[in-house]
Amino acid sequence: MSRAKPEDDEYWNSSKFSAFTFDDEDDEFTKMKESKRAVNSILVDDDDDDDDVEKVSWSGEPIGSISWSVKETASSFRSSGEQSFPKIDTAPSLPKQGSGYSLSSLFKAFTDTSTRAYAPELRKPKSECKDYMSDWSPEETVRRMRKGRAYSLERFRSLQDKLLLLDEAVSLHDGNVITAVLIYLKRSLSKEILFRELMVREVALRHYVHYLKEMGEQKLLLMQYKEHLNIKDEGRRRDFLKSCLSLPFSQDDAMHVQDHYTLLERQIIIEANDKRGEAEIFRKYPRKASILNMPLITTLYYSCFYHYGEPEGTFSSPANIRKTFRISEKQYILTALGARAKLKSWFDVDSLFNTKNWLGYTKKRSPIGFHRVVDILQKNNAPAQVLQEYVNLIDDPELRLSLAQKYKCHDIVIDTYKDLKDRQQLIVYQGKVERGSHEDRKIEELINNMQIRWKN
Repeated sequence: MSRAKPEDDEYWNSSKFSAFTFDDEDDEFTKMKESKRAVNSILVDDDDDDDDVEKVSWSGEPIGSISWSVKETASSFRSSGEQSFPKIDTAPSLPKQGSGYSLSSLFKAFTDTSTRAYAPELRKPKSECKDYMSDWSPEETVRRMRKGRAYSLERFRSLQDKLLLLDEAVSLHDGNVITAVLIYLKRSLSKEILFRELMVREVALRHYVHYLKEMGEQKLLLMQYKEHLNIKDEGRRRDFLKSCLSLPFSQDDAMHVQDHYTLLERQIIIEANDKRGEAEIFRKYPRKASILNMPLITTLYYSCFYHYGEPEGTFSSPANIRKTFRISEKQYILTALGARAKLKSWFDVDSLFNTKNWLGYTKKRSPIGFHRVVDILQKNNAPAQVLQEYVNLIDDPELRLSLAQKYKCHDIVIDTYKDLKDRQQLIVYQGKVERGSHEDRKIEELINNMQIRWKN
């Protein structure tokens, strides 16, 4: 083994670094701790908010622990080979437990073979490293949500704070942020309050509807639709119903919501024109209530009462309402009959049932049965002649006889007994009519008619 050169001896005797030996582990470990304190001293003195978050290396050990730093430093010694690193002249400071930075990043920067010198990565500014439960404002919270940073919505407990949070989310025009806030509100607010507030926030409502559609929560959609019952102002109710048109209801429910919106819109137009009361019928029969928010059949009755005979092109026309809302013939006849009979408009009553055959002959036909027509006419005090005409149109003889006796349509009773050839019942009924009246004389003639083959 050759003797060391004098230059080498002078180097090892005067160098401020010691040569590497296996016997100097304690001394090396001490220097590692001093180096770590030196590194920590140049880091930004931030708050301890990030100390709660523990970083872990690939080996499973927490990054920043003493053992991890020693391993990293030993690895740096082995990988650097003959290269050395300069001494850092700085006052030692207390080490920060659980720090996310190691000595290896500093060593790598100083031993980089490139010509540029790199400083160790510093931690983020204090404003960006607040704790999860920090006192963030709604504006700052939604900004952090948009940037993908840590956030917490649980601190927003009051209704006012939650609504401010929602409004801030909407103002950012970020659908993901809006939906995240809506999910929190859905979990922390009652359905009634949530729907009430979304009603005046159209953008948030659209996002909420889309979320419910994706989740398939149809029951919540129906509850939202029922919220219109609590809205008194017809304009706001109409707008609310309009917003419900985009809800993913079933086909039947969607058609119902559409009809409800169209009906209210139609009612608003009719009410605006009729409340002035310029037509003669309004002076003769003043309105007892507004038509707004009335059911469909009530609206049809109102139209048949005040707007009967108007052209189909007008919104208030009974024919227009019938066509728009697909009202069946039976329902239309029942409603129109009640309205026109109330006004004693017997000509209009007849026009409801008059039909012409292919030969041009007029014949009365009723899709509801003439016995129901008779009941409605009698409740509206129809004249005996009108009532008797419709009783006589009943096909069933027993039903026709029963209603004729009930409403004292004597001629019909007499003719029915004649058709049945029931002489005994005709004699009995003669005792119920006025003596010497037209009906009494008619019965007497029939009883004495020998050409009739009576069955009794």
